[in-house]
Amino acid sequence: MRAQLISRADLDFLLHDWLRVVELCDRERYAEHDRGTIDAVVDLAAQVATEHFAPHRKVSDTREPEFDGERVTLPDEVRAALKVLGDTGIVGAGLDERVGGMQLPAVVVQACFVWLHAGNVATAAYPMLTVAAANLLLTHGSSEQVQTWVRPMVEGRYFGTMCLSEPQAGSSLADVTTRAEPRDDGTHRITGTKMWISGGEHELGENIVHLVLAKIPGGPAGVKGISLFVVPRVLENGERNDIALAGLNHKMGYRGTVNTVLNFGEGRATPGGEAGAVGYLVGEPHTGLAQMFHMMNEARVGVGAGATALGYAGYLLALDHARTRTQGRPAGAKDPASPQVPIVAHTDVRRMLLASKSYVEGALALNLYCGRLLDEERTAGTDAERRRAHLLLEVLTPVAKSWPSQWCLHANDLAIQIHGGYGYTRDHDVEQLYRDNRLNPIHEGTHGIQGLDLLGRKVVMQGGAGLTLLRETIGQTVERGRAVGGELAVHADAVAAAVDRVVEVTGIVHGQDDPALAVAHSSVYLEAVGHVVLAWIWLEQALAAEGRDGDLYEGKRAAARYFVRHELPRTGPQLDLLASLDRTTLDVRDAWL
Repeated sequence: MRAQLISRADLDFLLHDWLRVVELCDRERYAEHDRGTIDAVVDLAAQVATEHFAPHRKVSDTREPEFDGERVTLPDEVRAALKVLGDTGIVGAGLDERVGGMQLPAVVVQACFVWLHAGNVATAAYPMLTVAAANLLLTHGSSEQVQTWVRPMVEGRYFGTMCLSEPQAGSSLADVTTRAEPRDDGTHRITGTKMWISGGEHELGENIVHLVLAKIPGGPAGVKGISLFVVPRVLENGERNDIALAGLNHKMGYRGTVNTVLNFGEGRATPGGEAGAVGYLVGEPHTGLAQMFHMMNEARVGVGAGATALGYAGYLLALDHARTRTQGRPAGAKDPASPQVPIVAHTDVRRMLLASKSYVEGALALNLYCGRLLDEERTAGTDAERRRAHLLLEVLTPVAKSWPSQWCLHANDLAIQIHGGYGYTRDHDVEQLYRDNRLNPIHEGTHGIQGLDLLGRKVVMQGGAGLTLLRETIGQTVERGRAVGGELAVHADAVAAAVDRVVEVTGIVHGQDDPALAVAHSSVYLEAVGHVVLAWIWLEQALAAEGRDGDLYEGKRAAARYFVRHELPRTGPQLDLLASLDRTTLDVRDAWL
């Protein structure tokens, strides 16, 4: 039997036994839902992923997008799968009923998209970006913009993109040069080039709504002068906007997601008789970066979920292979005529599987926890509770993006190893899953950028309130673990010591006078904090499994034991390095490299 894409038993454990998402249905926003509707939507997402996304995973990988100078073509299966998804309503499941959404909890929507990512992450990228664009416009756009652009997105007819990077700027958004010239009718004409635009050109729907960062002449320098614009491929009157596809980027993985270089205002089209792409300002001028971060942060959590799904799918394939592939005999077996055993009987294979399990199930729990925080931020009963959820989500976002991108990719690496030579061939899916996942440590902000965000901003903002809150939240779990006693108390003590060390080291790093030295090892800091956070998440899962019998719960206990004993100790040398204020990488000269 083909391995599942995601373990439904694990997902049910996380949603219902641990996060108790049904309790959200007592709140006004989610009052139309109950466990029945939640499970039905998750089942529907699983069905779409299994029957419509997964079957064309290899097709979309081997038949990359093609550009003939006029149009981009993709395999028919991609459009067909997205049409099925659009008809289900899942694309807008978390959005307001006023725009056609279902108002499902964000944590449930996250679970649905994990299934879609596991089925075919390249196809799932199109609706993921579209939902993020729709959420941004719901938050910052005018009522007219919401009515014009968001409703068709919810219906699956329009797709959305985010256009930030430029060839000369990359991730340094202060250096973007795309211009937005005001016109008397309140529109702007956009000119410039945007690079690495996923979903930037295709024929999968009626329109593509680009959200574009550009600078209005005369505005402040740097990031303070950036504004945000809606720049649709097709205008409301049916005219083609002045957006030209300059070329496609050909990627190692994620090949089914068309990735583009777009020229705005090239003059290939002349809407209204004038060159320049027509753009509609979102919100106030010069506030574009803050607005775009609404979409970027959502996309970052989405990237972490995609990385998790790819690692999870690879782990389940490796587990299935290990249980069915016979090779060798147990250690100490002397009779060469005795039957070979499934490779899962070999200790090192079980080690790799247990490591993978701890990565992918831990990452999925973190992804869903962040979704639950988003629900708390939107619907908690008091302002204080909503502010608390927002602050904790701010601190966890760089971890939720980067940790799964690193360690679920490692799970894909282990899946290849478990398959042996088979895993290194294109005949087995684990090879493609690894290639697809290798993008996730890069896009929507590299590890380096996430590390700078965490160490340079998130843990010190508001006088360190975010780090204090994280420590307090972990501390509450620690106290529950100590109260249970036994092995859980031992795990709790290890987690407590690790988070205390993080706080101590953070003070050392920011307590010296050199700002460059303070963030010189921010990537190391990100990895260490990520592992501490995941150890906490595993302690939470072990507590949820406490007192329950069965393989699911024994598996949770084994994975928690593995992570605390084998993985958490990695943070000791990392935090020691940070505390030493080592200058090796800061002082090295480029001539020495």
